[in-house]
Amino acid sequence: MIVRTTMTVRTVLFRVHWLLGLTAGLVLALVGVTGALLSYEEAVTEWANVDRAFVTVSPAPRLSPSALKARIEAQRPGLTINSLTLWGDPERSPRIRFVSDPKLEARPPTVYLDPVDGRELGEMRLEDAFATIRKLHRWLLLPGDGKGWGRSITGLCTIALLVLLATGLTLRWPRIHSWRIWLKPSLKRPGRPRWWSLHGIAGTWLLPLYAAIALTGLWWSYDAYRTAATWLLTGEIRAAKPGRPPSPAAQASATALDAAWAAFSAGEGAGAHMALIALPGPDLATIRIRFLATASDLPKARDEMTFDPVTGARLSQARFADKPLGRQMAENMLEVHRGRFFGGIVAFLFFTAALSMPLFAVTGLVLYGLRRGARRRRTMAQAPVDARTIGA
Repeated sequence: MIVRTTMTVRTVLFRVHWLLGLTAGLVLALVGVTGALLSYEEAVTEWANVDRAFVTVSPAPRLSPSALKARIEAQRPGLTINSLTLWGDPERSPRIRFVSDPKLEARPPTVYLDPVDGRELGEMRLEDAFATIRKLHRWLLLPGDGKGWGRSITGLCTIALLVLLATGLTLRWPRIHSWRIWLKPSLKRPGRPRWWSLHGIAGTWLLPLYAAIALTGLWWSYDAYRTAATWLLTGEIRAAKPGRPPSPAAQASATALDAAWAAFSAGEGAGAHMALIALPGPDLATIRIRFLATASDLPKARDEMTFDPVTGARLSQARFADKPLGRQMAENMLEVHRGRFFGGIVAFLFFTAALSMPLFAVTGLVLYGLRRGARRRRTMAQAPVDARTIGA
């Protein structure tokens, strides 16, 4: 009786596993490939824009943030600047990003500027392509974006991935444990055993990475999950901001922007590798500068300073290193999701795992087809015997 119960549970888990694989497998494969492409978006974008992202070093002084802002506003009237990215490397050209245009319902292209005279060097290549890939990754390009069915489908498929990992591990659980059984594939075996070994062994190797990717991916799928995860990481519960129409914010004057930049450059920002200046807007009431102190810092390790938009006086300062690990992760969940929070090697492992997602869809389909074929052959082989039995 005990054996029969165990077999029944195993059969149920097996059917749940292949059913989820057949239904969610295609979406997971698509999300995996697009996620892999997004993993190195910055590096690919920089490579595609090398002729405008870098300039010849000039002995002439570089323009201040307010001067760059004035130059781009003169060249592109009617657009509102959202942020400026400046670099400590004199060969790197400043980058300007605009606020979304309500008429076009889209954000204008990011523009590179010459750091000396402020002229346009060109729009950022591949920006629209990666924006489309990001929408495909998050919402499957379905209408409504983050408020439509796409977000619900990808969220359910992410939960399905966790169930696939749990059921797959249970189905693989051997009676005798050894590293060869768990980690070494048996590719010399013909037919279904070979495909099952490839499917199961690869899943075992990548299981921790897929679990981390799925658990962090749910951060953007469900608000309740994000609230709970934030509480686990920081011990705080952040209430959702009530919906309200955008309110006009104090515009940063040229004097305030230059004063803020001077205070930043004279203090901890001196010699900073990169500085991202966000200007006041509906969602930001101050001048905010996030920066990387050195080129060796990971993208997550950005310190932050805020300044008064009227006077340019410093209001606050937050160092990344002073924050607890949980808060660092909560504030940089995208980097955790991509693996870059833990360094370049882990990021590459996450990239490899995401890119390998179609492997499980293909091997799962092959196993399903082989099993169906074997069952059909057994049924056909038993048919003559059954017919003779009925005739007798």
